[in-house]
Amino acid sequence: MSDEPVRRRYDSLRRTAQAQQTRADIARAARRLFVSRGWAATTVRDVAREAGVSVPTVYAAYGNKTGLTRALADAADLSADVAQLVAELESPAADPAAQLAAMAAYDRRLFQRAGDIITLVREAGRSEPELAAFYRDSRGRADTARIQVFSTWSADVLRHGLDIQSATDVYGALCNIDVYTELAVERGWSPDRIEQWWRQALVRELLA
Repeated sequence: MSDEPVRRRYDSLRRTAQAQQTRADIARAARRLFVSRGWAATTVRDVAREAGVSVPTVYAAYGNKTGLTRALADAADLSADVAQLVAELESPAADPAAQLAAMAAYDRRLFQRAGDIITLVREAGRSEPELAAFYRDSRGRADTARIQVFSTWSADVLRHGLDIQSATDVYGALCNIDVYTELAVERGWSPDRIEQWWRQALVRELLA
């Protein structure tokens, strides 16, 4: 029996692995340059040179600089482990305080692992309308998710005078990239300390 089909199958897997590695190399190079130089000052040619690939390879992998930036943002969401958040929110033992803790833990993971990307997308959106819309949509999806969680609570769970939209606003004012950066970078707080403070503050500000 010829082993040619096996070799061909492995060749296909090898090409797939190489393509994935190339995309990863490009993404890492782009992240380094976007953060160090700024989004506007970094060109696709710069990214290609940093990644050790050709300019057409970058375009083939991501379309353009905006597409590359959106891919980095999508990867940032994955890095925070949405599946873990959903599992914790849906746990039978998850009361409102535990659900707030799960949400705060997710935000901590997101900002700790990919805060630079979130800031990058927001800043790039000042000159790139597509990224501005992407950032607004991402914020909107986060608010929608919080509203969905708060809507499952009984009417007496929220503090007196708070409705669901107001609770969502308070959550967003407490748990965001600017607060995280202020505490972590400017004040020297550890990510664990920030998450713990968020948990306590959310319970204090939102729950009856």
